[in-house]
Parts: sequence; structure tokens; C-alpha cells
Amino acid sequence: MFQKLKNVYHLFQAILANIIYGFPSRRLKVIGVTGTDGKTTTTHLIAHILKSTNRKVSYVSSVYASIAGKEYDIGFHVTTPSPFSLEKFLKQSADNKDEYFILETTSHALDQNRVWGIIYEIGVLTNVTHEHLDYHKDYEEYLRTKVSLLEMAKISIVNEDDESFSYLSQKLKGKSQKYNSKLKILDELPSLTKFNQYNYSAAYTVCKQLGLNDEEILRGMSTFKLPKGRLELVYDKGFKVIIDFAHTPNAFANLLPEIRKKYLKKGGKLIHVFGSAGLRDFTKRPLMGLMSSKYADQIILTEEDFRTEKPEDICKQIISGIENDRPYKVIINREQAIFKAIAMAKKGDAVVLTGKSHEKSLCRGKTEYPWSEHEAVIKALNL
Repeated sequence: MFQKLKNVYHLFQAILANIIYGFPSRRLKVIGVTGTDGKTTTTHLIAHILKSTNRKVSYVSSVYASIAGKEYDIGFHVTTPSPFSLEKFLKQSADNKDEYFILETTSHALDQNRVWGIIYEIGVLTNVTHEHLDYHKDYEEYLRTKVSLLEMAKISIVNEDDESFSYLSQKLKGKSQKYNSKLKILDELPSLTKFNQYNYSAAYTVCKQLGLNDEEILRGMSTFKLPKGRLELVYDKGFKVIIDFAHTPNAFANLLPEIRKKYLKKGGKLIHVFGSAGLRDFTKRPLMGLMSSKYADQIILTEEDFRTEKPEDICKQIISGIENDRPYKVIINREQAIFKAIAMAKKGDAVVLTGKSHEKSLCRGKTEYPWSEHEAVIKALNL
């Protein structure tokens, strides 16, 4: 009941915001990107390719908003802003005579009507895996919410390799463009990880729909740098330290083997530092432990916005999924956990820190404390 009232409140806000700002999405081609994993990279890549061809574009992602050439912080733990902030961004973009607006669109924003009134030219669904089941109750409801973006959009683009594809095929009845990781043009970018092949393929499919040719797209792709905290190598002297936003079992299953293959020297060990957010989907926690234990040699469990849950209890739930006799430590203080991981690292090893990435705060109890994953690494390395 409370959630329904909240959704009505957001709908009222969205209607009012559209009226106040003059329904600005009508003056733009809005591309919405949704999915469990890969949204941010795909959003930034589409924007970069368009900008590399001198097209005017603004965008909003979980890292920041880039509107009419200026960057804006969008707040703690936020991906899709509130209706008033979002419509204001859209109006600034439209007033700047931008042609395109790329919007990372979450299932929460869709369900809560925060994007009501936005006219989507294209909707992209990267994948739908185990996440947010605290909110959506089950996978089917989560999937239906994601699909609502595709139904709103004039053109829908979906990943034919994802487990959700059979449902999408029936729901969209062939009215969609498909993509996969086997795109020929990606042979020109041999260093791409498997999961980024999907993100690049999604971006390629979007840009082709917008009228760009292969040469333009490849030129943009070849100069693209991943957003902050996405497979980011932050230290590479003897051993490596990598920061990534991965916080789902599927993201672990994609990220960790790629790090083993790409960054580990022969005989080197993979040290994985992570936790799981409090008051969020608790059913994924054992699966996160399982996936980490499949690929990491040493696991260090720590805090990750535990809110009003006990972080020790969150770690116990993760531990319940750990297999293969993987050694693990529990160090609740995240800074101390990072210090320990880096102190343990030897030549040829790789330390990967997941879950916090670009975020600027840690939620402990009901208080947001300043946090920087990057600064914690610098301190630990005594740089």
C-alpha cells in the first residue's frame, strides 16, 4: 500500500514537472538504457560515439549527468534522478539545441512513474539477472518492469543471448532489434572483455538506428574510455588493483574470470574485496559468495552501505554460498579491508574491489559518510 501511494506521489511530481518545464523530451531524441548490468557503460559509450561525430548530446548515468557540456552530481546512490531534476536536465539539454539525450533508466524509476511523460525514441535492455528482488518480489515482475521501457519506446533493442529474450520475443512480437556479442566490427577492438562486447554491440545497434555508419561508430568506439570505476586499473606495479561496480552474481560471473584471464600473471592470485548493500535484495548474497568462490583465490568480506542491517549478518549470508574451500576473511571496516587486501598482494597478484566504485558515500545506519574507493587505495599503497 505504501509503495502504491509512493508511486502515485512520483506520478504527480512527474506530471507537474513536465508541465512546468514544458514537456522537454518532445524536443529531443531520448535513448533509454535499462538492464541489471552494463547500463552505465552502454550509456556513456552511446554518448561518446555521438559526440565524436559532432552531434549534440547530453546524458545521465549513475556516475554523473553531463548536460549541455556541464557535469552535475546526481546525488548519493542515485541513477535516475527525481522527476523535477530530470525534467530540468531535459529542458537544459533541449534549450541547448541538443539532438540526443541518453538516460540510464532504472526499474525503480519505471515502476515509480518517475519517467512519466518522457518520449523515448529508443529503449535498450542490456540483460535481466538476479537483482532488486527485495523491491520487485520476483524475477517476472522485475522483467515486466524493465520491458515497460521497451513498450514505451518507438524502437526497442534487446540482447538475444540473455535469458530474458524468449519472454521479450513473445511480449514485443518481433518489434525489436536484436544484438549479441558476435558483432563483426568488434574484431577491430580485440582487447574487449566478453561482457563489454555486449555493451559495445548494444551501443552499435543504437547508433545504426540513429543513422551513423560503421566507420563513424568504430572511430568513436576506438577512442572510448570506460567510465570511472568500471574495470578501472588503478595500480599496476608488481601487482594490480582494479575497481569495478559489480554488485550482482551475474556481474561477478562475468567480471572475475575476465580479470583472471587479462590481469593475473602465471601463479598470481586473485584477491576479491566486496560486500552487499543492506535493506536490498538479500537473496542474491549467497550467490555472490558462490560466484566469488568460483574465481577468487582469497575473499575479503566487508561493508557496503549496510544501512540498518548488521554488516556481520550480511557477511554470514554471503559466506553461506562460498564453496571450493576458498579462504575468506571478514573485515567490516571497508578501509581496513582494502588495506589488508593490498598488504596481502604479492607480485603477479590482482586485487579487485567491487560494489562501491564511483560512489561518494558509505551508508552506515541512517548516516551517509564520505567515501572514496580510489582514495582508500591510495592510502593503502602509501602513495
